[in-house]
Amino acid sequence: MMLLVINNLNNIKMIKKIFIVTLLILSVQLVAQEKVKVDGVATVVGKNIVLDSEIDAFKQELIQQSGGKIEISDCEMLEQIMNRKLLAHHAVIDSVLVSDAEIGQQVQRKTDYFTQQLGSVEKMLELYGFDNVKELKDELYRVEKEALLIQKMQQKITADVDITPEEVKRYFNSLKVENNLPEIGAEIELSQIVLKIKPSPEATKKVIDRLNELKKEIEEGANFKMKAILYSDDPGVTQNSGFYTIDRNSPFVKEFKEAAFSLEEGDISEPFKSDFGFHILTVDKIKGKQRDVYHILIQPKADDDANEIIKDSLASYREDILKHKITFENAVIRYSEDKATRLSKGVLMNAASGDTHFDLTRMDPDLYSRVSNLKAGEISDVFYEETRQGEKMYKFLLLKSKTESHTADLSKDYVKIQELALQKKKTELIEKWSKENIKDTYIKINDAYTDCEFKSNWFKK
Repeated sequence: MMLLVINNLNNIKMIKKIFIVTLLILSVQLVAQEKVKVDGVATVVGKNIVLDSEIDAFKQELIQQSGGKIEISDCEMLEQIMNRKLLAHHAVIDSVLVSDAEIGQQVQRKTDYFTQQLGSVEKMLELYGFDNVKELKDELYRVEKEALLIQKMQQKITADVDITPEEVKRYFNSLKVENNLPEIGAEIELSQIVLKIKPSPEATKKVIDRLNELKKEIEEGANFKMKAILYSDDPGVTQNSGFYTIDRNSPFVKEFKEAAFSLEEGDISEPFKSDFGFHILTVDKIKGKQRDVYHILIQPKADDDANEIIKDSLASYREDILKHKITFENAVIRYSEDKATRLSKGVLMNAASGDTHFDLTRMDPDLYSRVSNLKAGEISDVFYEETRQGEKMYKFLLLKSKTESHTADLSKDYVKIQELALQKKKTELIEKWSKENIKDTYIKINDAYTDCEFKSNWFKK
């Protein structure tokens, strides 16, 4: 969360999102640029440096992402970056800990996101100027570690912050007086019923037999890497030939790590099952606590007849709900096979916000097309869906509630106003903390920025 004091609440949300994403993406780009160009140092905060190019890059990206709606000077941009560096510096001093597993999960999520947005790993590497995925992930690791340190330091500073109903009311009234009430976008709540497409025992046996055949061929001299390229269902195999470097904290499924750490160099595992399918794995090299491994993944295929049976079954459950033979909630308990939502009566959680509400204008386009025309209480058609992990299913959705876009109202939107008021209070506390800790932190600012009028006393005058 960045330290910005901006009157327009809609801009606050937009800038926070843009700034965090920009910090991540442009930091990676700047490291690639540093290979061919040495930037001037704009400032040093503790042991952290800020390059001149970072300021301009962040500023231009903010302007571009906001469609030119945000005006911010180099000095303002520099102060935002220095605030982050100050938090990161003191997080290390205060022994704030982030685990390799936490960082690794974030790095994998970001590389998956970049790859999806750009279309391929090769395009991602080309855009960011790296020769291979390992170099990019190493730099993302550094950037993500700093981001997590900042986040946890902010949480530490604001751990005891709370807000009373009276403070929420005063905050709302101040926005009203300033004619600055935020617009609340159209939101919906969704529930789902899911039937998963499972391969038959015959299809599973066929996959295990095929993996055993490949294992035998490799043991007799065939190249594991080539077999992975030819036969593995791992979507990353065309880029990495099934190769991964892992340790016990790496964000891989438990079965994969257990297989890797049960083998010696050159050994090949028996076929084993994970949520992704069936694997065989070999340890190419043991490097201390790390292991270089190759694997082959094959996913059993469900036959067309089985797919139609599952689809028809789900359609019949949907019909029973529409005819009021069973409630949606009871149908979830009786039929749904999705563990994540079954115990919540099918209600979907928004991973981004942590609650059950989804901004209708920011939804996945495919999901939006299925629910945008529904009214509260209506049910979508049965449709097919496949996760990134290769899990296949049929499902249908219930639109539990729908709120049209509107100007914030204290009674209707109390929780959102409370969140904004609490965030403002936390931001003010972090700003106060920053001003106090600048005094005890080594700060060196390039002469080019001596005319800047910062909100905090970075020059220590």
